[in-house]
Amino acid sequence: MAKKKIESEKDEVIVDVEQVYSKTEDFINENQTVIIGVVGAIIAVVVGFYAYNRVYLEPLEQEAHGQMFMAELYFQKDSFNLALNGDGNYLGFLDVADEYGSTSAGNLAHYYAGISYLRTGAFEEAIGELKEFDGAGEMLGAVALGAIGDAYMELDNVAEALSYYEIAVSESDNDFTSPIYLQKAGFAAEKEGKFDKAIDYYTQVKEKYPTTNEGRNAEKYIARAEANLN
Repeated sequence: MAKKKIESEKDEVIVDVEQVYSKTEDFINENQTVIIGVVGAIIAVVVGFYAYNRVYLEPLEQEAHGQMFMAELYFQKDSFNLALNGDGNYLGFLDVADEYGSTSAGNLAHYYAGISYLRTGAFEEAIGELKEFDGAGEMLGAVALGAIGDAYMELDNVAEALSYYEIAVSESDNDFTSPIYLQKAGFAAEKEGKFDKAIDYYTQVKEKYPTTNEGRNAEKYIARAEANLN
C-alpha cells in the first residue's frame, strides 16, 4: 500500500513538472516578441556601457590628466593663479573641472581648485569647489571636508566649521586626518565657549591616537578647556 502511495506521489510530481513546463513554454511562445525585446534592451545597455567606457571615457580620462599635468606642477610650486586658470597652453583646474567633469581627473580638479582658493584667501570660492569634489570614503575626501571647515573658520562661521570637522573625522578613520580634525573641532568648540564638548574631542584624540603629535599634545588642551569650564 505504501509503495503504491509513493508511486502515486511520483506520478503527481511528474505531472506537475510537465504542467509547469507546458505553461512556461506557452508563456514564452505567447510573449516571444516582448522577451526578445527585453533581452535585446539588456544587451544594448551592456554593450553601450562598455563602449562608453572603452571608446569615450577612457580616452577622455587620459586627455584630462594630460591637460591637468601642468596645473599640478604649478600647484606644487605654489603658483596658485596659474594652477587655477592655466597658462595659455595648458588648462587650469577650473577649466579641467568644467570640461572634463565626467572623469575622475575632472573630479580631482575640484579638490585642487578648492585648496588653491583656500591658500589664496578666496574662502567662499574654496568652499564652492571643495563641495563639488566627490571623495566619499577616502582619506582625500576627509581632507576636503576638513578644508571646508578651515574655510568656514576663516570666515568666522565657527558653527559650520565645527560641523565639517566632525564630518571629516567620520568620513575616514585613520591616524593621519582623524586626530587633526578632532583637535580642530576642539579648537572650534572652545571658540564657541563649548568647553565640555572641546574636552570630549581632545579626550578622543588622547585615547584613540596617543602616538600622533596631536595625541601627545592633547593633555594640555584638555587642561586648558577644563580651566575655562570651571
